[in-house]
Amino acid sequence: MSAVLPANGALRAAPTQDTPARRERPARSRGFASLGKYRELIIAVGFFLLFDLGVLVLNFYTSFQIAEDAVGINLAGRQRMLSQRTAKALLSVEAARIKGVPATDELEELKNAVKLFDASLKGFQSGATVPGGNGKPVFLPAAQGDKAADILKKAQDLWTPYQVNLAPVLSGAASETELKEAADYAKANNLKLLALMNELTTTLEAVASDRASVLRMVQTGGIVLALLNFAFILFKFLRRLNTSDAAIEAATEENREILTSVREGLFLLTPEHRLGSQLSRSSHGLFGKTLVPGQNFFELLSPLVSEKALTDARNYVGLLFSPHVKEQLIQGINPLAEVELTVKNRLGQDTPRFLSFHFNRVQDGTAVRHLLVTVQDISQKVELEAKLTTERHRSQKELSMMLKAFETDPAMMRAFVERAEASLLEVNDLLRSTSSAASETQVLKAVDGAYRRIHAIKGDAASLGLEILASLAHQFENELQKLKDSGVATGDALLALPLPLEDLLNKVAAFKAMSQKRGSGSQAEPAPTPQQLNASLQQLAADVAHDVGKRVNADVRMSSVLDLQAEKIDLVREIAIQLVRNAVVHGVEVPPVRLAAGKAVQGEVTVNLSRDANGQYLLSVRDDGAGLNAANVRLRLMALGWYTAEQLLSFSDKQIVAHIFKPGFSTAHAASAHAGRGVGLDLVQANVQRLGARLLLSSIPGQHTEFKVSFAA
Repeated sequence: MSAVLPANGALRAAPTQDTPARRERPARSRGFASLGKYRELIIAVGFFLLFDLGVLVLNFYTSFQIAEDAVGINLAGRQRMLSQRTAKALLSVEAARIKGVPATDELEELKNAVKLFDASLKGFQSGATVPGGNGKPVFLPAAQGDKAADILKKAQDLWTPYQVNLAPVLSGAASETELKEAADYAKANNLKLLALMNELTTTLEAVASDRASVLRMVQTGGIVLALLNFAFILFKFLRRLNTSDAAIEAATEENREILTSVREGLFLLTPEHRLGSQLSRSSHGLFGKTLVPGQNFFELLSPLVSEKALTDARNYVGLLFSPHVKEQLIQGINPLAEVELTVKNRLGQDTPRFLSFHFNRVQDGTAVRHLLVTVQDISQKVELEAKLTTERHRSQKELSMMLKAFETDPAMMRAFVERAEASLLEVNDLLRSTSSAASETQVLKAVDGAYRRIHAIKGDAASLGLEILASLAHQFENELQKLKDSGVATGDALLALPLPLEDLLNKVAAFKAMSQKRGSGSQAEPAPTPQQLNASLQQLAADVAHDVGKRVNADVRMSSVLDLQAEKIDLVREIAIQLVRNAVVHGVEVPPVRLAAGKAVQGEVTVNLSRDANGQYLLSVRDDGAGLNAANVRLRLMALGWYTAEQLLSFSDKQIVAHIFKPGFSTAHAASAHAGRGVGLDLVQANVQRLGARLLLSSIPGQHTEFKVSFAA
């Protein structure tokens, strides 16, 4: 190393050929040389970007103008409608004045139309922010061109005196003369104003069309230049790509081996939302179809998920492709973390499946190049969670029912338990007594008898708010209905019924034990009071009305019920429950229908039990609903296949209506918890016979239906 003595006398090393400073120059030279190899491509790309930037700027500017033109055209079209609305509302106000009725709505419509027309007209003249087509404010630029200005001036000349005539009307204190003058002016000038607005719309459309033509020319030129640049770049790149194909093929083979072995669905998602070239083998099975590289991801999801889920997924993926959004912060809002799909299995059948999609960024520096999508089948997990949720809800319902039972009057609960247990044992005996050799008629008779008892228990439980019991009874009815519909009504077919019957018996036994514990060590509980029965029937009417989307007021008066024998009390109570349910479900109309018929939105159901001087009892259940229509009953009988059209013609209306008491007949087209089985009125008729009573039915279509049960003490 040689040393040089500087002026300040300090020693420093003189650089030689081996120093880093000497070695740095060749490296830089190589870098510049490598850039020189791509000089032609860099220049071509520069021109390409320059062309694109120029086209983009001009395209943006022209598009902005077209967007403004679109707003103007839309609002000009609205001006035509507003001129008509103004005239129509004004004439409606005049008509209301002539009829002597209030015109509040018409006047409000007139005010809104005048205000919106005036604001938009001023916006066309000088530019302003006005309400848009969706009610949100938009900026309306002033209309350009001499022709538009001339049209607007003529419109303003018509509109100014129009406003003057409308001012007294809008204030609500217009005299008949002022109102007539305004209406006459509207009649004389409305078509002129409409024609001017039509002309304004046509003028604005012509301007927008010219700008659109310019935009198309710009886009065409830009595309041609871009294609030429692309062709040049492609030619240069193809020669260089040949040298890297071998390395890429080796890497692709390794990726293929990995994607073949993994069980999850794996693929890359491009910023254009397309599948990458490499997909794991499991991906095809998870989606139930063969996936194609380059396929649009959201088009793939579209037939499998709801529209909302698809929109949420688009927004979420858009956030992931935005590098300024932190990935960890939005992982928790992934809308595809659990998605239910309907896919085809190997037999071509639609099969529900739950998939979980997870997205991870593939970044190059700060840029997000792709999203790595991992798809897992979580059907078993979801199924297990659903079972746990169902079990939890069932437990909650049972707890709620137990609490409801504790709140129920002890006497009413004890009476219910006794009735339910006796009825279930009766059903058990009925089913057991039907041997495997019984005929189809005997089996169906046993099923109908069981149907009546279970239906009575369901209504009884519903009147006390014991939803779990009512639900179990409804499920038992489903099993009975399946047996009737199966066409295999044999004694052996009854063997499947003891299980749901046992569930009901176990629940009733639990209530019985609870009732006994509540009553142990205490004095004898009093019998249920008429007030309690009244309240339970009112609550039943309210609950059923809520379930079927109706509003009902129930007036229940059963004060004479305790004068009856215990057996008759139960029969009368069951009749009342079924008739109240029938009145709410089949009688009272839904609120829109009632309003259309001029009725109060809330239906009225009246229940009354009275006794006359001769000791005769009369139970009456009346509703102010749609009434019974014999024609509808005929159609239903034909739909059920009970009779032919020729046979039905031979029946009188009275004979037709009598079929509503037949087992299995219902005017409801679908079975629900409250209707559709054709058991309620069948149970009523059976109880009427056991009472030795007379059942009278009166109905006026559109006005009311009333059931009367007359019997002796």
